[in-house]
Amino acid sequence: MNALDAFPITKQWPAKFADRLQLYSLPTPNGVKVSIMLEETGLPYEPHLVSFETNDQLSPAFLSLNPNNKIPAILDPNGPGGQPLALFESGAILVYLAEKTGQFLPRDAAARYETLQWLMFQMGGVGPMFGQLGFFHKFAGKEFEDKRPRDRYAAETKRLLGVLNQRMTGRDWIMGQDYSIADIAIWPWVRNLVGFYGAGDLVGFSDFAELPRVLAAFEQRPAVQRGLTIPARG
Repeated sequence: MNALDAFPITKQWPAKFADRLQLYSLPTPNGVKVSIMLEETGLPYEPHLVSFETNDQLSPAFLSLNPNNKIPAILDPNGPGGQPLALFESGAILVYLAEKTGQFLPRDAAARYETLQWLMFQMGGVGPMFGQLGFFHKFAGKEFEDKRPRDRYAAETKRLLGVLNQRMTGRDWIMGQDYSIADIAIWPWVRNLVGFYGAGDLVGFSDFAELPRVLAAFEQRPAVQRGLTIPARG
């Protein structure tokens, strides 16, 4: 019996490599944060597709790992103290993986907290606001005759882009020259906003001089290119 057998999720998504970190995800902006981080760190892992089309996220097996029924989630057989660790919430997972590997989170206390500040900027602002705009611009909400909800989220998205654009002036990455978990959290959402959501014109993305430059640099990273397709859709 291996360390993962006690977790019900492994019955629905069996581990072929029980000594590796198990990733349960889907290549959405939140999902690829973790697959990109894993690719960047080189930490061995095994990805499992959680399909929304078949409501996998609502299955008892998945809910046993994440009662909030959201991706991504991980199960690390080699957690703190050598014990298995189950973890959900992409921001928490990024911090955990950064501390586990000693990568992409500064050790200097002041720089560490500044990085976490920008991670929370994504978690509390960029993700929720961009996601709501996507609903009202691309998905079912686009059929609503009342455009005030869409315009409200478009205005807030544009404001957040302005904050981000100002931060990136004269910088390679959020923290300057050093790539960090703040970048891994933020740029998939910016990419999704102008790509999948097709909201670039709506929010005037081309008016932000710094953002296309940094987004292009992010997309050129080999680990990002791999992580954006993991787990592979069926």
